[in-house]
Amino acid sequence: MFNWQKLLPLNAQRKRLLKRFSKSALNYYLSKSIPSLSQKVSETEFLVLDFETSGLDVKNDHILSVGYTVIKNNRAVMKSNQYAVIRQQTELKTENVSIHQLTDAVIESGEEMKPVFDRLINDMSGRVLVAHNAAIEKKFINAACKKLYGCELPLRVIDTMQIEKVRKQRRHQTIKHNELRLFNLRRVYGLPRYKAHNALEDAIATAELLLVQITSICGNNRCRIKDIS
Repeated sequence: MFNWQKLLPLNAQRKRLLKRFSKSALNYYLSKSIPSLSQKVSETEFLVLDFETSGLDVKNDHILSVGYTVIKNNRAVMKSNQYAVIRQQTELKTENVSIHQLTDAVIESGEEMKPVFDRLINDMSGRVLVAHNAAIEKKFINAACKKLYGCELPLRVIDTMQIEKVRKQRRHQTIKHNELRLFNLRRVYGLPRYKAHNALEDAIATAELLLVQITSICGNNRCRIKDIS
């Protein structure tokens, strides 16, 4: 069934949900205004997120680990870094373990999903969500929130991969295979190489990429959220 409320502006959606979920773990998130597109980037806080998952099928796969950091005043705030492994009742595929290094034993010793998401949603409050290829994080957040809390969240989302895709399209440049992958873009911008497929390290890598993209597009002080959306 189509959810007509999604046609409303984000803050209108937020206020409607606040009336329904005022006594839930979502209260703090829903009570905070979502930054508008006209807001200056320099005055905006961002939560930069990465998930490691068992696959990309949101109906059958699971979030295995969560990593995130915060950007404030055009700087990544390292003391804000958070990382958690989530306990899941699932047998991991060998090919996936070789990528993210999260074994069955590691997953079995992880935290329950609810407290991890309670912290994540709390830390997302009043901030813009950022991810590389953000459609993946967004669909897993929506699925988890619907399962844990009974609703999806209105989200302002920035996608560092989409930023680069749009820039190339406007210049009529051909996009080569894998060119838009996180660590390929970091190399283009002269950023150092990190180990891939750790949720926190990928979140930090994405935060650094966003900051150089902002500077490249319009400079730190003049940029508004709509310029990078």
